[in-house]
Amino acid sequence: MASLSRDFSHVPNFTDYMAIAVELALRIPGERLRILDMPAGNGMVSDFLRKQGHDVTSADINSERPDYAYVNMEQPLPFEDAAFDVVVCLEGVEHVIEPNSFISEMCRVVKPGGHIIVSMPNVQALYSRLEFLFTGTMFQFDPRFSRHPRGRLVDRGHISPLSLAQLHYLFAEHGASLVEATGDKIKRKALLPIYGVLWAFNILAAKLRTRKLPRVTDTTGENRELHGLYRFMTRARPMMSRSLVTCWKKA
Repeated sequence: MASLSRDFSHVPNFTDYMAIAVELALRIPGERLRILDMPAGNGMVSDFLRKQGHDVTSADINSERPDYAYVNMEQPLPFEDAAFDVVVCLEGVEHVIEPNSFISEMCRVVKPGGHIIVSMPNVQALYSRLEFLFTGTMFQFDPRFSRHPRGRLVDRGHISPLSLAQLHYLFAEHGASLVEATGDKIKRKALLPIYGVLWAFNILAAKLRTRKLPRVTDTTGENRELHGLYRFMTRARPMMSRSLVTCWKKA
């Protein structure tokens, strides 16, 4: 197992996106929630949530701590259906080759009415759009830093870029709706004047796209959800932050 620690790295400090994620988790009603923290990395998020009185299962493919549940996120999760009140997945979805399967598994192991909190590189951010314009690659998805397993159990790196709109589709496919979308620090604040202009055009485009979409909900609620999605997509943090942090609720 020692080699796994080297092949599956994690950040060494408590980051801004971690702070936002635990804040979202602490908003969820309940005194002793069953929480799955996956990938648990160095365990700091798990430790914080345990100190708040919650029952936390830390899961990862690495061997950082002896009490970790062994989880390969590219395989079915070793937990029963509806085993958790909350799943926290920080910087994990972008590392798997089939994010739809992984999202399906997260939705499976959370109970009806439970929540899933996800963070990942914000590819819809205006900085990422500018980077794609000039380089053809999205922010944090430079192919130089991805790896093919070639028979080994290693971290693939950032291989699955997903926008908020794509996440919205995949979670809805598995019965979960968007509750919150925010982000951490603004990427490249020096570009704020450019962001302001681009942000205005995005708000205008969103209004044009939804103006003929009835606000009265249809039998499935899709119209209402689409209006909500466009509002989230044009908020300041989802438009400009380095990491996108979202919260989803299972029906």
